[in-house]
Amino acid sequence: MTDRNTRHKAAMEKLKSHVDDKVAQATEERGQLLVFTGNGKGKTTAAWGTITRALGYGYKVGVIQFIKGLWECGERERLAEDTNLEVHAMTTGFTWDTQNREADTAACQAVWQQAQRLMRDDSVYLVVLDELTYMVKFGYLPLEEVMTALENRPAEQTVVITGRNANREIVACADTVTEMTEIRHGFNHGLKARRGIDF
Repeated sequence: MTDRNTRHKAAMEKLKSHVDDKVAQATEERGQLLVFTGNGKGKTTAAWGTITRALGYGYKVGVIQFIKGLWECGERERLAEDTNLEVHAMTTGFTWDTQNREADTAACQAVWQQAQRLMRDDSVYLVVLDELTYMVKFGYLPLEEVMTALENRPAEQTVVITGRNANREIVACADTVTEMTEIRHGFNHGLKARRGIDF
């Protein structure tokens, strides 16, 4: 038992030294670009967790919801009365339902104007561009405009981009990229999305 405890203590000391070194090296302070992508569930949920965290510290947050604008959103409902939260949503819903490229492009451009305004405002600590990846992929939003807005935003502002198939240029300039990997999804086996759990 003593040998086991000794080995454990030595391993933890080594781990602590490694973690302490990494913490000491992390000296740069600025806003970040986070990308939550991949085919797995939880990208928007992770973004709302970050939103809640920022609001918890009293920071101003702007959210642009592409695609899911007509869906119920429990997080949005819970946080709606927070005066530091501003949400703008495309009201056309899922692009595969509308099947109208012209209307979808116009709706995307309308909320993109709000996104650009938020990304110029140095009082906004966090901007979430939920499902933006689809807007770029479908050609509703020029990649160049997105990259310019990201590059010119205030230095202290963090942006979170969510959605599948994140553009490689966006991924390349991101500080942190998390890929959600689907192992199993109940929906693919007939399990209906559950209120309060899935949305």
